[in-house]
Amino acid sequence: MTGQVTATALGDWPGTDPLEATKAIRGELGTPHLPVLAELPERGVGSDPIGRTASLLLGLHADVQPHGWRLVPHPGRDAARAESALSTDLNVLADVVGGEEHSAEELQVRILGPLSLMAGAYLPSGERVLADHGARRDVAQSLADGVVPFLDRVARAVPGTRLTVQLDEPEAARVLGGLLPTASGYRTLRSVPGGEARSAWGRVTESLRAAGAETVVVNLPAWEAPIGRVLAAGADGVSLPLADLTVPQWEGLAGAVEAGARLWLGALPHDAGPRPGTGELAERVVRPWRQLGLPVDALDAVRLAPAGSLATLTPVAATACLARTVKLADAVNQIALG
Repeated sequence: MTGQVTATALGDWPGTDPLEATKAIRGELGTPHLPVLAELPERGVGSDPIGRTASLLLGLHADVQPHGWRLVPHPGRDAARAESALSTDLNVLADVVGGEEHSAEELQVRILGPLSLMAGAYLPSGERVLADHGARRDVAQSLADGVVPFLDRVARAVPGTRLTVQLDEPEAARVLGGLLPTASGYRTLRSVPGGEARSAWGRVTESLRAAGAETVVVNLPAWEAPIGRVLAAGADGVSLPLADLTVPQWEGLAGAVEAGARLWLGALPHDAGPRPGTGELAERVVRPWRQLGLPVDALDAVRLAPAGSLATLTPVAATACLARTVKLADAVNQIALG
């Protein structure tokens, strides 16, 4: 088998200690796996997904108001907290990497995608950014501009490391389907046209590549996932929860993999329910692959990840989850070889 399934994580991590988080992640996800820059939402405002990504915007500013992050004329205290947390994380990463005898060859960083950022941030009027076409355009462009200096900072923290960017789009389907409520909650916002969404994704992806990203993957919930639109916008692949994928989605993914797309699968459950064995989970990955007639040497397109956020676990449990994800990748490779 020339292809090899590898492991990664989605990014968020429990606790408030970036040094502990960075050492745990890099300790479990060494080459050929893909470690990630840790996010620690338990630190509070500024370490949440919206605040962290809003801090990257170039020419626009956001601060926390009673109902969430709102665009403001000038950066405030909350924006400063977000920037400070990110700087700390990058400094810790640089220190840990600098002390490693053999550093991982790759690194993943995660940012909130443009549609979900527009869904979660608010205008000065109190309505979602999604409600205003001009604001949507400005936020998409500001994010595309802002990821360039951000990736430059990451590259300086881990010189020579190949960079992968995960665009996290938990709200993409609801944005495209016109299902998000207005600020008042009495009606829903109009759907964002598919062409506009593709343009926003394409703009950010193009900027990421120009800034040095080797791979751009968009993370989506399986329900109504706009897989084709994301790939048409120029993304290298998609990340989806394995257990929720439908047969038609698998069929579409098979064609995408054959065309060269990457596929990340949230394959390792870590909730409180019964825990399937590693062999059973590995079969859940390999079975549809074989049923769709995909060659085993295409498995190098696949990365396996925990099925959901690790931030709800303890640091010890999260570390163990990463170890099991690596074990699951090894099991898939063994089945494919057999």
